[in-house]
Amino acid sequence: MALPSYLGFHLVFLIPFLFVLLVSVWVRQLRLPRAQVQWAGIGILAGVAFAYTIPWEILLIGNGVWSYAEGAVIARFINIPVEELLFILVQPFITALWLYQFIETSRRPLAVSLSKRLGGAVAGLLISGVGVWLYLAGGTTTYLGALLGWAGPVLAIQWAFGWPYLRDHAKTVGIGVGLPTVYLCAADMVAITLGIWKLSPTYTTGLTLAGLPIEEALFFLLTNLFVVQGLVLWLWVTDRLGIDTAP
Repeated sequence: MALPSYLGFHLVFLIPFLFVLLVSVWVRQLRLPRAQVQWAGIGILAGVAFAYTIPWEILLIGNGVWSYAEGAVIARFINIPVEELLFILVQPFITALWLYQFIETSRRPLAVSLSKRLGGAVAGLLISGVGVWLYLAGGTTTYLGALLGWAGPVLAIQWAFGWPYLRDHAKTVGIGVGLPTVYLCAADMVAITLGIWKLSPTYTTGLTLAGLPIEEALFFLLTNLFVVQGLVLWLWVTDRLGIDTAP
């Protein structure tokens, strides 16, 4: 029996789901005047996510936090499988296309007080600080600490820019994050069970959520939160500034 591959994981779990969402959004956007603004938002976020995630993954894979089965990947860029690079690009599109099924903007002004901006920034940086502390402690908190330390700056920027707006649209954010997170967690658990990749017990806490390592569940929660919050803020800003690239 052939070993399941990372490419096969894409073909079974990601590409079909992405295709269904693409068709749904394409049909709906035949009547949406700001479609090009929405697509631009996905492209920008996917590009930023790609650039921000690669150095982090190079570090963790290089340190043995997780690894891939022999023969499960086609090729590598430095130490990252090309399929992993594809995953980094595909995930924002899946999450964004799900969000675009129901997202709406409001006419709330862009103004946010300095004290609120500082509060949002501090909250994000506190998360990062806890993460750095856990990472430096080493051992079983390495992956968890690296994840929180990496996530904190992104949350700080987004919350500093508009956490009151995100709070007012908490239902949209919650639904936008929820389904992709559950789906990707389930797919990840299948991949781990099949042995396509595995986490090192040396660098993980051993805590699980419905059988999935807590670090993996938190990874999908945070990365989907980045995408959803980023797009909610993007559409808010472009709407208030009157930016519309549609012909």
